[in-house]
Amino acid sequence: MNKKAALSVILAGALWGIIAVFINNLSATGLDAMNISFVRMSVSASVFLLFVLLTDRSKLKIKLKDIWIFACTGIVSVVMFNCCYFYTLIHSQASVAVVLLYTSPAFILLLSAVFFKEKITPIKVSALILTLCGCVFTAELIGSGAGITPFIMLTGIGSGLFYGLYTIFGRIALKKYDKVTVTVYTFVFGFIGSLFVGKPVETVTKISDKPQTLIWCIGVGVICTVLPYFLYTSGLQSLENSKAAILVAVEPLVGAIIGMTVYHESRGLQKIIGIICISCGIILLNLPDKKTEKSASL
Repeated sequence: MNKKAALSVILAGALWGIIAVFINNLSATGLDAMNISFVRMSVSASVFLLFVLLTDRSKLKIKLKDIWIFACTGIVSVVMFNCCYFYTLIHSQASVAVVLLYTSPAFILLLSAVFFKEKITPIKVSALILTLCGCVFTAELIGSGAGITPFIMLTGIGSGLFYGLYTIFGRIALKKYDKVTVTVYTFVFGFIGSLFVGKPVETVTKISDKPQTLIWCIGVGVICTVLPYFLYTSGLQSLENSKAAILVAVEPLVGAIIGMTVYHESRGLQKIIGIICISCGIILLNLPDKKTEKSASL
C-alpha cells in the first residue's frame, strides 16, 4: 500500500472527526443543520476557487460533456449526504447517525468490485467487519435500546450510500482531471445544490446578527472541509476505493476521543473496544502485501 496516500486518507478522516467541535459551536449560535450545510459549502467553494485562481487557472478547464461527473460528486454525493446525515443527526442520536453513516465502506467495497473490478480479498472483508463492529461499539449501541424508525434507518443508510458515492464518482473524475480540478468543481456544484436546501437568506441573517460566528464558519469550511477533501481526493489517486473507505473510518475514532476528552462523554468498555477494533482494521489494511514483498526480494 502507498503509505503517503494512506496517511493522506487517515488525516482526512481525523479532520472530519473533529467537526463536532465546530458544529456544536455553530449550533449554539442559532444555526440549524441546513444553515451549517450552506455555510460549509459556501466557504469551501470560495476557498477552493480563490486558491485555483491564484495558483493555476488552467485547472478550471473542463469539458462540457463531463459536467455530469461533478454534478454527481457535488450534488448527488456531498449535498444529498448532508441532507440525509443531518436529518438523521437531528431526529435520532448522534451515535446512531455515525454508525449508519459508516455503512459506506460496505457500499464502496461492493460498487468498486462491480465498476472497477477491485478484488474482494479476505483482508478487506476482515478490515470492514472490524470497522463496522468498531463503529457499533464506539457508539455504545449494544444494550442501549436506541429506537430507530424505518425512515431514520433509510436516511442513515442513505448518508452512508451518498458518502460512499463520492469515492466512486471521484475515481471516475480522477481518471480525466487533476485532484485540484475534481475537488474545486465538487464544491462549486455542492454550493449550487446547497442554495436550494440551505436557506441562504436565513443563514446570512443569523450570522450577521452574531459576527463572532464567522470564526467557526471559516473553521468548518476550511479545517473540516477544504483540507480533508483535498487530502482524501489526493490519497484516492493511489489507493483502491475499498481501502480508502476503511482507512477514513478513523473519523468516528477521533470523534469518540474528542467526545471523551472535550465533552466528557462516557469512557465505557464498549467505546474502548470500538476504538481498538477500528484501529485494528486500519492496521490490518496497512500490513505489507506478501506478493509485493516477494516481488521486491527477487
